[in-house]
Amino acid sequence: MSSSSSQIAVYARIRRNPRFTELVAKRQGFATLLSVIVLVIFYGFFMVVAFNPGVIGKRLSEGSYLTVGIAAELFMFIFFWLLTAYYVKRANGEFDAITTEIIRDASKEVK
Repeated sequence: MSSSSSQIAVYARIRRNPRFTELVAKRQGFATLLSVIVLVIFYGFFMVVAFNPGVIGKRLSEGSYLTVGIAAELFMFIFFWLLTAYYVKRANGEFDAITTEIIRDASKEVK
């Protein structure tokens, strides 16, 4: 059996594995959820800027240089960074564990 036909057989076994289908569904659902969260916050901010710009320029307290817009952008920056860290943690933990299991199962059948 040649190397490429062996690889094709392994890939076919991986695609037939129910855990592979589960992995794809989990990753896609998680990525979609995070994308929706980011888009809602990001475009929500710009909708406020477009339709009620006075809110963005209001100071958080009298005499403060910090405005609602700066605070909102700082919140978004930190929140998006935390979402990225959460994604990386889950990808390197749960998703990689399932991937390793799938590859191990597929390679057992080759030998």
